Amino acid sequence: MGIVIRQSIKGTIVTYVGTFIGFLTTMFVLTQFLSPEDIGLTKVVVEIGTVFGSLALLGVQNSAFRFFPYFRNAQNNHNGFLFYILVIPLVGCILFILLYILLKTPIATYFSQQSALVVSYYYWIIPLIIFTCYLVVLETYSNINMRITVLRLNREVILKLLMLAVYLCYGTHLINRDGLVAGTVCVYGLSMLILFVYIAKMGKISLQHDISFVSKPLRKEILKYSLFLIVCSLSGVILLKLDLFMLTAENGLSDAGIFTIAMYIATVIEIPSRSISAISSPIAANALKEGDLQTSNRLYQKVALHQLLVGGLIFIVVWSNIDNIFAIIPRGDVYAQGKWVVFFIGIAKLILITLSFGNVLLSFSRFYYWSLYLMFFLTVVGILTNLWLIPRFGMTGAAMATALTVLISSSFQQWVVLFKIKGNPYTRGMLKLLLIFTLLIGINYLLYKFENPWLDGISRTVVIVAVGGGLLYVLKVSEELTNTVKVIFRKVILFIPNKGVPLRKNVSEPRFSQDSQD
Repeated sequence: MGIVIRQSIKGTIVTYVGTFIGFLTTMFVLTQFLSPEDIGLTKVVVEIGTVFGSLALLGVQNSAFRFFPYFRNAQNNHNGFLFYILVIPLVGCILFILLYILLKTPIATYFSQQSALVVSYYYWIIPLIIFTCYLVVLETYSNINMRITVLRLNREVILKLLMLAVYLCYGTHLINRDGLVAGTVCVYGLSMLILFVYIAKMGKISLQHDISFVSKPLRKEILKYSLFLIVCSLSGVILLKLDLFMLTAENGLSDAGIFTIAMYIATVIEIPSRSISAISSPIAANALKEGDLQTSNRLYQKVALHQLLVGGLIFIVVWSNIDNIFAIIPRGDVYAQGKWVVFFIGIAKLILITLSFGNVLLSFSRFYYWSLYLMFFLTVVGILTNLWLIPRFGMTGAAMATALTVLISSSFQQWVVLFKIKGNPYTRGMLKLLLIFTLLIGINYLLYKFENPWLDGISRTVVIVAVGGGLLYVLKVSEELTNTVKVIFRKVILFIPNKGVPLRKNVSEPRFSQDSQD
């Protein structure tokens, strides 16, 4: 467990450093040096490359985790496992690059009316497909070898710093728009190369393999599982980018650029939720393996409550300061057109982080195939809502479509989870949270508005966090949070400053219930 703890701590630190770099780059460098059209162009180019690169993986990024234990043997180079996860995406890259070339006419026709620039860089995306595909392959191999710090450093810090350098070169006119796109493509290639060199230095690179090791039953199981993942990817990968692609085609790259900045602001809501889900997933997998639905449901309730608690507070702080954010960032008057994008995407993120653990439970259960039905349903709803709302409301319509799609699909997902594995996330604590959030939004509109956006933002944030935190404690929304505050409070008041000598001994700590330790 030592290596897991060390890697997890280092990985978390790197993630937050990367988040800070991404925040500064997106909010102050992109908005200062790139036009909305340039932002939209680079975003769409990367996302198209990512979509085809993800499809070219042929499910390797997920099947690798499931089947690596069958191959694990460090003395025998894991029985050629690396060879297989390199060759399978190579086949995928050939197939999907050919498909990408064959689809040039319909794709070009789709984007040409409002976003002809995308078509101008059509073939530049081909190397990006390869780079994004194999970057994920190498990250996956590093991950299953319990080495996550460097892959996160590469993805979260190095890649973002390299992109920052490209943006600054473009902003200072050292490169033109062609250089901006070329630099973006090269950054992903360099990032892939850095990770390959790291894995090679670990001594983990070996293409030796013995095809006879892969028995017929194992080969059949791998093929069956991979085909399931490929079909899911066809819907899932496209769905994640659907709003951006449809908005680009309908309204142009400028709207896509503004939408990108607004999306980034809203995405801040879900960052803390990733750690909660990652910690809880192994516990849920074990409970469902043992058929313990009571434990899995209790875990679902705790995860849903705390995801909503943290995400909801961040959302209210962001929305309360949305005008201040646009007043602070360069050319904020332009990007303020995405104000309601932040709101609707924020609502969508709140629904997702609250109920997404239900899909995790479903995927770990024997009803995992329902995920495929859900994905197809979600894709159909996403396409229809975007077709309906984007022509009417533009970028705000794209955000509304996302929120509506998430609401409908999450409701359907929750129905499946409830009837198949008895998962019900709703508790009295969640009702208390909704009442607190409603009150905080009301308080925000009553607060005095300072002319200085920094002063106004700080004052609003302090009031909202203080009142919200106080209400969470007084109303005992979360037993874990209440007990943690009690422990911290007692430790603070029971020690003399600078001496660390307790005022009195044998002070009992608050007892945690068994549930609170799950």
